[in-house]
Amino acid sequence: MHVKAFELMNKTGTLTCNVKFMIEGEEEIGSPSLKQFCKDNKELLQADVILISDTTMIAQDIPSITVGLRGLSYMEVEVTGPNRDLHSGLYGGAVGNPANLLAKMIASLTDENNHISIPGFYDDVQEVSDGERTEMAKAPFSEEAYVKELDIEEVVGETGFSTNERTGIRPSLDVNGIWSGYIGEGAKTVLPSKAYAKISMRLVPNQDSAKIDELFIKHFESIAPEGTKVTARSLHGGQGYVTPIDFPAYRAASSAIEESFGKTPIPVRSGGSIPIVSDFEEVLGIKSILMGFGLDSDAIHSPNENYPLFNFYKGIETIPLFYKYFVEEMK
Repeated sequence: MHVKAFELMNKTGTLTCNVKFMIEGEEEIGSPSLKQFCKDNKELLQADVILISDTTMIAQDIPSITVGLRGLSYMEVEVTGPNRDLHSGLYGGAVGNPANLLAKMIASLTDENNHISIPGFYDDVQEVSDGERTEMAKAPFSEEAYVKELDIEEVVGETGFSTNERTGIRPSLDVNGIWSGYIGEGAKTVLPSKAYAKISMRLVPNQDSAKIDELFIKHFESIAPEGTKVTARSLHGGQGYVTPIDFPAYRAASSAIEESFGKTPIPVRSGGSIPIVSDFEEVLGIKSILMGFGLDSDAIHSPNENYPLFNFYKGIETIPLFYKYFVEEMK
């Protein structure tokens, strides 16, 4: 969208400011090289604002602008029991099974209210005011449609918060993958030597991912059952981010979307993470505007991930308008 919008502005002579493109391919693993690149190239990367479209909107007829991202702490854990895989008949019931034990350990990470039970985890969580929660609740949302779309019986999450609040202003903990023993076709009666899991924690602004890494590792190792060896390590992480709505770039994005979609966009907080956004502000001192055009129905990270042509073309239409209004805001 951005490349085509740039091509359009060049052809029509409507580009009224300088634009720098940054293209990198490590976002899904936390952009481990990009922060250092920014540190090494501060002068090259100087700009008034950073425009990113790696976010979504509520619906094709309900535009929105993302004003908050959750941070991320991504861990891999390993539980080791016996020194080799064992026959589950000869040893079952007498030797601790790492797969069983790992499942119990993971289950203990949240309580009956889906509150994360790691000591100190919530120490830095910023509680959102009742006024902001009231404003968030104005965003159109149908829990019935949400449940139907996902083919689930009911929503599940931290007690006392709505679905949108659980994914926008509250932290979460999820298993992203778990494996152990024999997982091939057919049967093999194994009591495995090892069990593994990948666990992600989405963080809210003011939570530090490095601190959460340390808290998780300390806690997970402390709950290791007798007779097992447990290790946990961080794979990657990043800080949360909140964009103000009272600065020129937000006003420009709002005006651009209002002109192209015919409606004023709603500010929303996203449950996802883009770790480099907070690094951009920390290292370069530049704020980002998250003007995305994706939809929940895009099925991101699923086999049938998709992107509607309507949104693609709307992005190409809206991005030049952002530059137009941003230049006007900066005069």
